[in-house]
Amino acid sequence: MEENCNLTAERSLEIITQQIERSRKAVSKEAGLSLYIAGLSIMGMAILIGICTFFTGNQIFYLLYALLPVIIIGIDRYVKRNKPKVPESLVGTMVDKTWQTFGIFALSFCVFAILYDLLMARLESPEVYGRLAIHPFRYILLMMGMAITVTGYILKSRWLVWCGIIGGIGGFIWESFGVTSMFLSRLCDISSYCRYSNIPPTIIIVIFAFIGLTLPGWMLKKQK
Repeated sequence: MEENCNLTAERSLEIITQQIERSRKAVSKEAGLSLYIAGLSIMGMAILIGICTFFTGNQIFYLLYALLPVIIIGIDRYVKRNKPKVPESLVGTMVDKTWQTFGIFALSFCVFAILYDLLMARLESPEVYGRLAIHPFRYILLMMGMAITVTGYILKSRWLVWCGIIGGIGGFIWESFGVTSMFLSRLCDISSYCRYSNIPPTIIIVIFAFIGLTLPGWMLKKQK
């Protein structure tokens, strides 16, 4: 009797493990499609905002990033409207909560930082503004990398983990040291630099959204 109970417990554990793995694979494809959509949406929005700020010189267009959650959720639901819904599971819940947390913190911080920078630009001198400006994108990239990396660990995807680390930390370091702006300042005179200074944030967001979201999302949704 005791031997049968042990076998039953072992078999039950095996069944649970198999169910978790099947759930992880299903959630991986679902999450991959969502990351792919998010990456393309962010890249498209960054290009649109870059064009608007380049021709107008008005940084108020950066507030359009606040529309990204609505756009991403809308496109995601439209694309998945005819697909069978993945059954609710622990793995899926963990992935959803990870990105919900990222969305709340990133959106709140981004809106506050942009409004704060716009206010400081109007109230303070350029020298003081340069010291007080928050520059939110470096922190958004870092938080995004953390969310991608945690998702990679949950889904046991090495590609996702490494893309999150490279995209998040790389984007944070690149933006913190102003690498693109440094090269731009050496290649352009003062008047040209002022005109093209809105281009570097667009380039950084497009590159690291591709590395951290679009590429790993495409790989996840294509896996068998």
